[in-house]
Amino acid sequence: MINLDLKSRVPIYEQLVDRVKQLIIQGVIKPDEKLPSVRSLAQELTINPNTIQRAYRELEREGYIYSLPGKGSFVGHVGSRENDRKVESLTRNFEQVTSELLYLGASKGKLIKLIEQLEKERGKEDESRD
Repeated sequence: MINLDLKSRVPIYEQLVDRVKQLIIQGVIKPDEKLPSVRSLAQELTINPNTIQRAYRELEREGYIYSLPGKGSFVGHVGSRENDRKVESLTRNFEQVTSELLYLGASKGKLIKLIEQLEKERGKEDESRD
């Protein structure tokens, strides 16, 4: 479920944070679902438990997961206010990246196709969960 590129220049904990976020956003991991323990995930991925702990702390700080002492880490619920704040922040990032892509010569049509492709993939994932 979680694949990491150990040769990447992106730190392993950041890869893990991104991958878990992706799984949560895609609905593969549902709200209140328990995440693997730090120890078991470290063994599965053959990485240091401190790296997993760091990733879980970052996910908790960003509101994607919550921890219960002695019980583990669970996927959090994103409230509408918090969701609106994240959408606003990501929209600003999207505008900046889109402006840069257009400046560098990416075509509007290519960007629209990419968005449509992502939307279609998202739709397939939603259908497969039903």
